Formats: sequence, structure tokens, C-alpha cells
Amino acid sequence: MPTAHVTSDKLEVTFSRGEKIAGLIRDVHVPLSAVRDAVVVPDGFAAARGVRAPGLAIPGVRKIGTWRRHGEKALVAVRRGEPAVRISLSGERYDTLLLGVADPAGLVARLGSRAG
Repeated sequence: MPTAHVTSDKLEVTFSRGEKIAGLIRDVHVPLSAVRDAVVVPDGFAAARGVRAPGLAIPGVRKIGTWRRHGEKALVAVRRGEPAVRISLSGERYDTLLLGVADPAGLVARLGSRAG
């Protein structure tokens, strides 16, 4: 499960070694000014849309990596049946972060209080 930390000026997302290897991803740091919106989705697995490229999907269990669909590139790290945070970004490598974190509602609140 990734961890997310909000500082005074940025969002820092850290992945475990296994997540980095499985999803072919690395830690992400984005300025809070790039955060357009953040919402909790009830099932992060169901919310991941598009084609995996590259990454890992264990059917019905786990999705981690980059998911692409027309006009959107998303970094995904979620498990089936668990809530996640969908963070919309502007001007960054990813258009969307879809993250299954320990406290999704808390992360949304922290982002809302510090963004732009």
C-alpha cells in the first residue's frame, strides 16, 4: 500500500520496493499547485479505467502501474474492495493518481486544506 504525505508545498507518494518492481513505477512528488481535485472512491479497483501499460494486474485482486486511456495517463496502486483516493493533476507526468492509502478521507482533507 502506498503512503502519501502532504507538506506545506507538495504531495509525496512513496511505494514499497515490491510495488515499484511490480508496477515499474517510482515514488512521486507533485507540487500542491498541480492538484486540481481529490475525492474518495469506494472501490479503487473498479475505478481504474483504461489499458495497463506498463504495470501489474492480478485479476480481481490488485492493480498497480500506469493505466492509459484516451487523453489520460493514470498512476494506479489499488486493491479490490478497498477505498482509494483519485487525485486529478495538471501539468504533471500523470493526469491522475489513484491510490489505495490507509486513510483516504484524511488525505483528501489534507489536500483540500493546503492545495492552491
